[in-house]
Amino acid sequence: MEFRVKKTAKVLCYLVLILWCLIVILSLAWILITSFKTNRELYQEIWKLPSSFNLDNYKKIWDLYDLSQFFLNSIIVVPINVILILVLAVPAAFVLTRAEFRFRSHILSFFIFGMGIPVIIALFPMYFLLSDIGLLNTLSGLSLVYIATSLSFSIFMLHGFFGSYPVELDEAATIDGCTPFQSFIKVVLPLSSTGIITVTIFNFISIWNEYMLALIFIRDEAKRLLSVGIYALQASMQYTGDWVTLFAGVVLALLPLIVFFVLMADRIMDGLTVGAVKG
Repeated sequence: MEFRVKKTAKVLCYLVLILWCLIVILSLAWILITSFKTNRELYQEIWKLPSSFNLDNYKKIWDLYDLSQFFLNSIIVVPINVILILVLAVPAAFVLTRAEFRFRSHILSFFIFGMGIPVIIALFPMYFLLSDIGLLNTLSGLSLVYIATSLSFSIFMLHGFFGSYPVELDEAATIDGCTPFQSFIKVVLPLSSTGIITVTIFNFISIWNEYMLALIFIRDEAKRLLSVGIYALQASMQYTGDWVTLFAGVVLALLPLIVFFVLMADRIMDGLTVGAVKG
């Protein structure tokens, strides 16, 4: 009886997951197909294929609505932020995992505690701080905010990956004449590449889709990121009714994420598996 209940529950879980995947795939396909339609075709038959797959909507969204500038800003800002987060988080997580010193556990708890603080609570302090140091309404200031809000999660994740490898590897490297820094570069980093790539993917997706901070700390339209530009475009479409152009913008915003995720999907699964066996 218990076996049948477990089997039934497993089948139901798979059915729910399959249904959810179908809904997501069909929704993305409908958005993509609609982006090639004209507004007349959209209003006449919402489910019908377009008469011709032209790129007029994409040209309009790229040139007329300045989405090219927003896209360029995101392409520049997001990878740089992800790299800087790794430069800070990887050594910090390694030290908190491998080194023995006083208050190590307290420092790790401090970073874990930071994950539980809603970003909205820190908006006013961050706003006035950036204003005081002259970085408000700059991409550099926004980058500092992204780095600060992403460090806790990154260090916590990397701590799990580094902790999943035995300390004997460090000891063997020391016997071979490696300094702690050489052991970190030659032993730990290659073995932790899956974890580092996983953290990179999560940070890339999170920052690429982030809207609230980019809206609050950037007022100059020329410095806006793609997420803010898409939302502004959606608001303007309420008056123009040019919805097919909006769908073209959504496709352009989703395309880098989909390609990035498809290429790195195996890395994410491997990374989550490795992190799950942390001792």
